[in-house]
Amino acid sequence: MFVSDEARRRSNNRRHKPQRKAKQVIDDEEDEDDEDEAPRRRGRKKKPKPRDSDEDDEEDKRTVRRSKASRQRAAQEESDEESNEDRGQTKKGGRAKKEKEEKNVNKKGNVKGRQGKTKDGEKDQKKKNEKLSRLGKVHVEEKKKLIATLRNKPWRMEKRLTLLKESQEFVERFEGALGKGKGKKLYAFKVMVTKKLIKFKRDFENFKTACIPWEAKIKEVESHFGSSVASYFIFLRWLYGLNLVLFGLQFGLVVLPEILMGLPYGSIPRKTVPRGEQATAMDFSVLSEFNGYLKYSCLFYGYYNNERAIGLLRFRLPLSYLLVGVGIFGYSLMVVVRTMARNANEGGDGAEEKEFIFSWKLFTSWDYLIGNPETADNKFASITTSFKESIVDEQESQKEENIHLRRFLRVLANFLILCCLGGSGYLIYFVVKRSQDFAAMNKEDLSWFQKNEVEFVMSLLGMVCPPLFETIAEMEDYHPRIALKWQLVRIFALFLGNLYTFLFALFDDVNEKLQNEKQIKNATQWALHEYYANYSTHFNTTAVPPPAVDPADVIRGPCWETAVGIEFVKLTVSDIQVTYFTILMGDVMRAVIVRFLNYCWCWDLEAGFVSTYSVCHIAGDILFLKYCYCAVILRMGAFYAPGLVGVNILRLLSSMYFQGWAVMAANVPHERVFKASRSNNFYMGLLLLVLFLSLLPVVYTVMTLSPSFDCGPFSGKEKMYDVIMETIDQDLPSFIGNIFTYASNPGLILPAILLMVLAIYYLNTVSKGYQQANTDLKKKMQMVSMKILSLFPTSVSLVSLFQKL
Repeated sequence: MFVSDEARRRSNNRRHKPQRKAKQVIDDEEDEDDEDEAPRRRGRKKKPKPRDSDEDDEEDKRTVRRSKASRQRAAQEESDEESNEDRGQTKKGGRAKKEKEEKNVNKKGNVKGRQGKTKDGEKDQKKKNEKLSRLGKVHVEEKKKLIATLRNKPWRMEKRLTLLKESQEFVERFEGALGKGKGKKLYAFKVMVTKKLIKFKRDFENFKTACIPWEAKIKEVESHFGSSVASYFIFLRWLYGLNLVLFGLQFGLVVLPEILMGLPYGSIPRKTVPRGEQATAMDFSVLSEFNGYLKYSCLFYGYYNNERAIGLLRFRLPLSYLLVGVGIFGYSLMVVVRTMARNANEGGDGAEEKEFIFSWKLFTSWDYLIGNPETADNKFASITTSFKESIVDEQESQKEENIHLRRFLRVLANFLILCCLGGSGYLIYFVVKRSQDFAAMNKEDLSWFQKNEVEFVMSLLGMVCPPLFETIAEMEDYHPRIALKWQLVRIFALFLGNLYTFLFALFDDVNEKLQNEKQIKNATQWALHEYYANYSTHFNTTAVPPPAVDPADVIRGPCWETAVGIEFVKLTVSDIQVTYFTILMGDVMRAVIVRFLNYCWCWDLEAGFVSTYSVCHIAGDILFLKYCYCAVILRMGAFYAPGLVGVNILRLLSSMYFQGWAVMAANVPHERVFKASRSNNFYMGLLLLVLFLSLLPVVYTVMTLSPSFDCGPFSGKEKMYDVIMETIDQDLPSFIGNIFTYASNPGLILPAILLMVLAIYYLNTVSKGYQQANTDLKKKMQMVSMKILSLFPTSVSLVSLFQKL
């Protein structure tokens, strides 16, 4: 106890030493000020009294006043017009004035004498205040400097906290009270404004952070499961923001003008349910397949009219529909490229893959955003395991292995995966063809599985094939990082191959529907021709009125664009259902069973030797590719179903809340908690490739296929892009049409493409030169660091140890 008390006294003495020194400095300065003031006072006593100078001034003033009085008397004697009474009054007034002036002069002399005494005191006081203000400002600046640099001081935390508290109190107390004379209030005002401005900036930053959607929820997930799981929700939020912009374009420039300025529902055949379907148009089984009233609503392509201009504003709806459909792709590509450019400026997890492995693991492995003890324990175990794996990898890399066996296993694994890809593609093509046969049959005779067979099979393949690929990839025995990239490429090929197989089978159906549309169109034209001919011959007139047919009774074509849009919407909805059902049954129900059966089980299920709760696999890269797959469906389907963008907005919104709740309520952290990479250009590159490939079917549709003759904004035209040529010819000046004609000339397009290729080659060469320069600089830095480390024996031993490892 004695030792501890003495140590406390020493620490207290150390704390109070700087304060005592500061007090001594202030007292010494005050003593110096007193010593400086003493000789000044002595010098002032030697000077003559200020009263003598005041008396001389009074005598001079009296003589001047006497001369003025004599002049006034002479002027009064010379004037003959004034009366004696006036002269007497003026004399009395002159005497009274003289007496008053003498009294005032005496009073002024006394006041000046007093002022002379106080002037010197005021000057001394001002100088003293100026010195004190200077010293106070110096102390305030020193305290501010101490507050700013306190973090870098090699002191204990207790000493830092005490000094920080004292410095802040000193600054708060004396900063606003310092100034010079009249500028004291201005200085205090400036200090107050500066503080208010700093507080406003801090509050505004907090407000901006609070305005970020789901920021608190993502931080909560991040503290429990690490930044890798949180990166998935951040990606979901990014997709939500992107799709919100696309929804604004689609709804504001296509859907809303047609609803407000277009023809109402039931006015034309394309906006009316046929007579034979009206009885079941509101059934749930019909609406769940997006038929009935949903098929003839603004969700799909066939609802929109083909008038060039609608409403009082003469809005060009067909042109807007085409430009928005292509602009969705352009905006998405631009955003992805911009994100990749921003990520390129941010470093990754470290240097190259095989450089400084142990150093990067040692200094950058920890995830500082973890706030849950269980997750922290898992992260600690994960770092330990990664060190062991790295040591084993280094040891295994130096061993000799059977290269021929390894090559055989890798070839066999690739062959099996190719068989899986081919089988899945054939299965999808077979199912789509079978669904076309089912479409020709009576729908009442079909089961639910037969109606939704295509969507069910595609969702099932997306769930089964990725784990199968992962099992087959274990035969290859790649490094985990290389194995992950191969896995992503194979899953990417699976999703993209399945989607393009679906499209090829769907376009076969489209060609059949185009043939049926031609037959229906010819039959309709022949019937109209017969009607006009019979009416004119029967009534002997050329003014033939149009046939009075209800819009619900008009014969119409199959409208292949609406059929394609329905398929894309059904794909999206079925994927939502499968995802949510998997989470609900695989995670939530499992957690409920474990939680409530734990009371009557033989051992503790929550902390047993088997992992009973579902481990959070939501950070898997398969989910990223799955949302890339959904992005492809959205971009391609939005051209045929404008309402698909709104459906996708609801999907992302519900996914954020449902998956966030499921992760926090029913999942436990993974044993190996990974840290999210700051640069994810590999995934963004895959997304960019997916978006580019999704553009091809839409371009093929616009440039090659003929639109339906009785539905959609492009009905009655040979090709969809004829809307642009019509707008250029009719709405724009002739010279702009000539510019577009020259710009579309192959003689200009080919040199432009050649110039772009040369520019890309030049930029690629320059980037390679920069990379080589960076590599040389790294080698030089390594040589210099090795030379420095060789000067210290302990560092040399550590280097040799790591080299051995």
